[in-house]
Amino acid sequence: MVLDVDGTIAGEDNFLSPSVQTAIAQVQAKGIKVAIATGRMYCSALRFHALIASDQPLIAYNGAWVQHPVTQDVLQHSPLSVPLATALLEHWEQPEWVSRLDIHCYYNDELYVREITPRTIHYTQRSGISVNPVGDLRPLLEQEVTKMLALSDDTLAIAQLYQQLKQQYTTEQLYITQSTPTFVEATRSQVNKGTAVQFLTEDYLNYQPQQVMAIGDNWNDLEMLQYAGFPVIMGNAPHSLKQFAAQHFSHWVAPDVEADGVAKAIEKFLL
Repeated sequence: MVLDVDGTIAGEDNFLSPSVQTAIAQVQAKGIKVAIATGRMYCSALRFHALIASDQPLIAYNGAWVQHPVTQDVLQHSPLSVPLATALLEHWEQPEWVSRLDIHCYYNDELYVREITPRTIHYTQRSGISVNPVGDLRPLLEQEVTKMLALSDDTLAIAQLYQQLKQQYTTEQLYITQSTPTFVEATRSQVNKGTAVQFLTEDYLNYQPQQVMAIGDNWNDLEMLQYAGFPVIMGNAPHSLKQFAAQHFSHWVAPDVEADGVAKAIEKFLL
């Protein structure tokens, strides 16, 4: 079983409810392995890996980083190319966007920003991480960064930016997604939770897709839901994603995260 974090096992309180923790423990007692696949940084996701007592590698950065917390081995790291990361930064710093976006760049499992803003403070507090304000991000992008994220409270602007980038870049160039209506996230081409879960399933565990249950709540979960033999979508997922799921892979929708939807899904299908 592969679980997303925000909006799936963690709600507004940024924690796991006792019901969800108990259900996951019951699944593990039956011999079912449980892993996390999140858009969060690896260091930010470690708390949840520990809370569910997972013995599996942790999938972070929407699949761009796979590391085993026990051995500390980085099993996969697929950073953005320098030219594409630079082009993204140039796009996001155009006059149309520069004052409307916070830009987050992730290098060596650390967060770098131009400046610290209220939005960045909220992000780092929820993530439980520190932040490095560097002013100009261009020198950082001379390295290969793991992920880039544009953040704004203006959800209409974020939706517009998302559509711009989807039109500008093919899936062979960049993977562009959203985990919330206030984020646009970019990783290397073909790097997503689906390819990371496939690696964990087939290469690491020698399992098959039909042996995988995946639970998620947003568009950055789509590829892993499509890959899994048993996909479950949360009730708090965007309506458009629930419609897509109903048409393509699953009609059953779990209760939302605040109603312990993961626990309900586990009880219904696994216990």
